[in-house]
Amino acid sequence: MKTFVGFGFGPIQSALFLFEAHQSGNFSRYVVAEIDPVLVKAVRDNGGAYTINIARKDRIDQVTVKGVELYNPREESDRASILDAVAEADELATALPSVNFFDSGDQTCVAAMLAEGLSRRDARRPAIIYAAENHNHAAEILCEKIGKYAPGALTNVQILNTVIGKMSGIITEADVMRRMGLARITPDTPRAILVEEFNRILISRITLPNYCRGIEVFVEKDDLLPFEEAKLYGHNAIHALIGYLADLKGLATMAQAADHPDIMRTARDAFIHESGAALIRKHANLDDPLFTEAGYAAYADDLLDRMVRPNLNDLVSRVIRDHVRKLGYDDRLYGTMRLALRYGIEPVHLARGAAAAVLSLLRHRETAKPGPVLPAAGQRLTEDSLGALLRSIWPGDAGETDHLIDLTWTALQRVQHQDAGQEGRSRSR
Repeated sequence: MKTFVGFGFGPIQSALFLFEAHQSGNFSRYVVAEIDPVLVKAVRDNGGAYTINIARKDRIDQVTVKGVELYNPREESDRASILDAVAEADELATALPSVNFFDSGDQTCVAAMLAEGLSRRDARRPAIIYAAENHNHAAEILCEKIGKYAPGALTNVQILNTVIGKMSGIITEADVMRRMGLARITPDTPRAILVEEFNRILISRITLPNYCRGIEVFVEKDDLLPFEEAKLYGHNAIHALIGYLADLKGLATMAQAADHPDIMRTARDAFIHESGAALIRKHANLDDPLFTEAGYAAYADDLLDRMVRPNLNDLVSRVIRDHVRKLGYDDRLYGTMRLALRYGIEPVHLARGAAAAVLSLLRHRETAKPGPVLPAAGQRLTEDSLGALLRSIWPGDAGETDHLIDLTWTALQRVQHQDAGQEGRSRSR
């Protein structure tokens, strides 16, 4: 039987990696490093058990995972236990807020703990590490960070990139937990983990000789980059587009967007005819079913259905947060628009999402960090001020700036005109 070790105890670790390891029946030990002392104590006091809520299309199920050892690396004795577990681990997973956390902290530094623990192991025994930080090169970055502390620690160890299209979150509102019938993480923890049932997770191809994974449900791919692009330019882009258009209408949840045909029609057109058309042209040579018209349309329709399921309780405020990053030149909205332009496609539907994101940024200007160049409060946005705003976010050498600003400005005028028309119809009723 195998040993699993995780770093971080958020929804992806607890309700994906740990959950699937537990479900597999191939592991006898589950160890997690977590710096939240309250959470560590709660799971320990609950006998090493915690509960997750799985959102299915027609119901929410509760599943309890047992036999988990949670340790706080800020405690000396706990840190020693983590290092011992790393030394015997067969499969490990990092599920941190970002790759920046690999090398942060002192005694809690993940890269340093991995380097020390892996250096103690029998190098004849292979091991894999799943890097789940939503970064195209998380595995390579983690490899570099570990190597800085112990160059030989990764002998017979492979770090894998991941593409995780699983939607998840933490629910903290007591009334929401009651209304949805959610189980808390533990009886004494005022939080609930809510995740969708989807578990088709893509990982890098394992090249260690004769290695047999304990978590068997994941799907290996020779080259993950095309699928990472499908997630960023498809899943993430359209999720944001729906969120910003929903915010424009004052909707509170993503599920409410399903009742607005104009939002869902724009989302599907952007998904299939802009994102999909560009990615199919780019990756047609892979001969993978995803990058065909039928395959990508099925991918889009499945995600569009999942994104607006009421059982996920996905809040618009969560989806639209961090406006400046999401309006970045290489990020989900403008990155996808640039990809479409590269393949001769005018991304007019994506531009509508970008325009809604700009208007949302102006409404939530107090949260805009770092500070872009915004027009003064109450001042009407013009094409010049839109250009100044976007240029303040994008790099100075951005080559498609004018075209992207033109697309956004045209879309913004249409969005504002449509909203004004809807308000007028509402007043006349």
